[in-house]
Amino acid sequence: MKNPGRLSKRIEIWGKVEGTNILNQTTLEDEKLKEVWAEIIPQTGRLLNQPADTFLSNVTHKVIIRYSAYPGLSPEMWLIFKGKRFDIEYILNPYESNDTLEVFARQVI
Repeated sequence: MKNPGRLSKRIEIWGKVEGTNILNQTTLEDEKLKEVWAEIIPQTGRLLNQPADTFLSNVTHKVIIRYSAYPGLSPEMWLIFKGKRFDIEYILNPYESNDTLEVFARQVI
């Protein structure tokens, strides 16, 4: 990584984890998996008109993290930053260098 100081935001990686309930049944529960340092770059934004004069904002971001911070990251997981959820669209490993991961995520407000 050329400039490690650019990873100045602390984000949380969340996912579904198997657990058991009081009836000894297997369940999937939301759980924080790890906190990592990241750079968050807004990419695109779109305002959608909804019924009853309401609006929906659809904003995409590129989140850059170190590859070694969480190499098992998958699109089924999501990110939390300052209480806002970012759903992962896709993940790139630039040039297959295993240096950083570029995570393209969507925040719907």
